Amino acid sequence: MSENKGVLVHSEVSEGRLSAITAELLGSGRKLADDLGEELSAVLVGSGVSNLAQEAINSGADKVYVVDDPLLGDYQTGSYLSVLEKVAKEVTPQIILLGQTSVGRDLAPRLAFRLGTAATLDCVALDIDPETKRLLQTKPVYGGNAQATFASELDPQVATVRAKVMEPLTPDSSRKGEVITIEAGLDTSAIRSRVLEKVKEEAEGIKLEDASVVVSGGRGIGGADGFKQLEELANLLKGALGASRPPCDDGWIADSAQIGLTGKIVTPDLYIAVGISGASQHLSGCSSSKTLVAINKDPEANIFKQAHYGVVGDWKKVLPAFTEKVKELLGG
Repeated sequence: MSENKGVLVHSEVSEGRLSAITAELLGSGRKLADDLGEELSAVLVGSGVSNLAQEAINSGADKVYVVDDPLLGDYQTGSYLSVLEKVAKEVTPQIILLGQTSVGRDLAPRLAFRLGTAATLDCVALDIDPETKRLLQTKPVYGGNAQATFASELDPQVATVRAKVMEPLTPDSSRKGEVITIEAGLDTSAIRSRVLEKVKEEAEGIKLEDASVVVSGGRGIGGADGFKQLEELANLLKGALGASRPPCDDGWIADSAQIGLTGKIVTPDLYIAVGISGASQHLSGCSSSKTLVAINKDPEANIFKQAHYGVVGDWKKVLPAFTEKVKELLGG
């Protein structure tokens, strides 16, 4: 029988606070730990992150392992991987959760290899099997057209979780927990790269990944001018503007707006797909939306198989009428 116990969450930091995905992971981890009757721990890695330990406790953690070192100020695969491997071997968790972010995707498979186990990436649901007590890891497969559930026989069980599919707990400032400091033990000679410059992408409005409403256009929009109408609706709904790959390839909209297998993954409350046929590559990026509305003139378009609501018609007629109705409702 494995001696591994508990759940360990890798806690990413964004702009001096725990990132949104970390709060979601702690919420999910809390449920998993309770189902196992074991502890939920968090690991904080970085420079100047010690003060965030209580925030992790407020969000559900029983213990917080802090690795605070100036050499960890910038994310680098080698140094962070070394630290997480050290923590995992010391803590011996049964489950390790990371966010399906650029950092999590980079670390998870490497960490699993170092620990002699397996990793499941991009999970949209996590549960404990009541009989085996193994982690059931559900993720989209076949380009988002289906979902499969995996279970690993090896410990620790490593998984990354898609953003906005788990519910964070309401922070409780009265919660008590234990904070444990672990030395990074990094050798500067082992750090083979350094960050010379950071260029922050300038973006107006709400980020696609954070938007609760996304209005997205496809090849059927016909050109850059059509996206201006989509943007008007997105702004009315306080949402973000997205696109499938063809409009980005054709230069109708910035590449940063691309949603799909080779673009961004979004999980908004409302996703409005306009002139999008519904290729599996695009659906893999939006299939976890709580409500998907499709507008397409082709009644056989694949997008309708995934949509909760669909409108068959020319978007140039449907969208203006819909936008005017939204204005009327908001004005009222």
